[in-house]
Amino acid sequence: MTQAPLYVRLDASDNVVTATRALEKRTPIEETATTSLVPSGHKIATRAIPKGGEIRKYAQLIGYASEDISPGAHVHTHNTEFRNTDMAYEFGTDVRHVASVVDEDRHSFMGFRRENGKVGTRNYIAIVTSVNCSATAARRIADHFGPDELAPYPNVDGVVAFVHGTGCGMAGQGSDGFEALQRVMWGYAKHPNNAGVIMVGLGCEMNQIDWLLEAYGLKQGPLFQTMNIQGVAGLRKTVELGIEKVKAMLPLANEATRTPCPASELTVALQCGGSDAWSGITANPALGHACDLLAAQGGTGVLAETPEIYGAEHLLTRRAATPDVGEKLVGLIRWWEDYTHRNKGSMDNNPSPGNKKGGLTTILEKSLGAAAKGGTSPLTGVYKYAEQVTAKGFTFMDSPGYDPASVTGQIAGGCNLVCFTTGRGSAFGSKPAPTIKIATNSEMYSRMTEDMDVNAGDILTGATTVEEKGREIYELFLRVASGEVTKSEAQGLGDYEFVPWQIGAVM
Repeated sequence: MTQAPLYVRLDASDNVVTATRALEKRTPIEETATTSLVPSGHKIATRAIPKGGEIRKYAQLIGYASEDISPGAHVHTHNTEFRNTDMAYEFGTDVRHVASVVDEDRHSFMGFRRENGKVGTRNYIAIVTSVNCSATAARRIADHFGPDELAPYPNVDGVVAFVHGTGCGMAGQGSDGFEALQRVMWGYAKHPNNAGVIMVGLGCEMNQIDWLLEAYGLKQGPLFQTMNIQGVAGLRKTVELGIEKVKAMLPLANEATRTPCPASELTVALQCGGSDAWSGITANPALGHACDLLAAQGGTGVLAETPEIYGAEHLLTRRAATPDVGEKLVGLIRWWEDYTHRNKGSMDNNPSPGNKKGGLTTILEKSLGAAAKGGTSPLTGVYKYAEQVTAKGFTFMDSPGYDPASVTGQIAGGCNLVCFTTGRGSAFGSKPAPTIKIATNSEMYSRMTEDMDVNAGDILTGATTVEEKGREIYELFLRVASGEVTKSEAQGLGDYEFVPWQIGAVM
């Protein structure tokens, strides 16, 4: 088995390298040697860095020395400080246009073509709640439909309850939180992976279902219905009525069949969680190459988690297809700086204890690795949380870095697949869009093979390249979109990961 080198240098201008395994004191590193034990994935200074001096990785700033750092020293939270970014932005100065593929190279998958022209990769019936008060009713309706009840309907993937803890005690129409929740509900109600939808409310909540129907022009019919517990006359009767409504929908949903659809109909959520030092070196760049391949086919990749591009946003604005797209991204960064300040937080709060144990020191370092999921294609659109994504190619959606909330927004925006990279290991899945999980390192992959679909750790040993792994991931997109079951689906994940972002005061 090919061994990885002792360390990885990402750019000649960097003043740190990254250890590929735990290194003992006095291990030779370039022109120096380690001065202490350095954990795997952590950084080593290759030259002296004075107090206040820049620490550079990926040829970019990742922090400042909080004390004098000697050559060979372990560089991490104990000797690194974070400062908010302050940079001049360029727009459209690094736009690499994607060459369209010729007809004979166009790819397809087997998807569910809906009446409105959208294409689904799965075929669910969804029970969507307007408020926490109707969560129990929705879960009881969905729980009724186990394997025995669904056996006569082989084309239906399941009945799923999408419940949440908000919908009332919030500012009303016109507020950020209210509008975001309504976009989420509309996005799931019209999602092409849902063949049928029942919306369940209480009746007196702030988030009125009728307002949603009016705002988005939704019409009730055999495969889209609504009800309120107060109007039906109680919880038990609501559950019974909901079960009858689903029973009526199942034969209709089962009529849907998979047909050949172009890869351009895929919209993939680009996500990461439980990141480590290898995320930005193996899995994320490989996913970025898969995104480039998808963009060349006319498909769409949706990057999110605004706090996790902080410090790397200048690289994305350079790829903006228009100045307006770049300005929208900068506007999101400014909003988040203000948002964290108002809530007495810091943009550097984002790296979790697990991230730091895996070698990530600041949000700047984490962001530079996270942004790699977006590949090299032009940035064609920037969207609000849960807003419908209409641009093709590489796009960005505003969201928090909290994975369930971020993915909920991406799915509401139309993503029919999710691709999730992880270095520490993540037990994450999503519905109605299935999640593909990519391990950043071979050690974690071997420990969690039941959870990981792809191992990108072999990039470190030279057994494969970023481009080859990206091609592998892209080909998996097509197979999963055609019905291949992912590891998270096989374990039944996705019923509890619907978490709309709660913005604003709870009143």
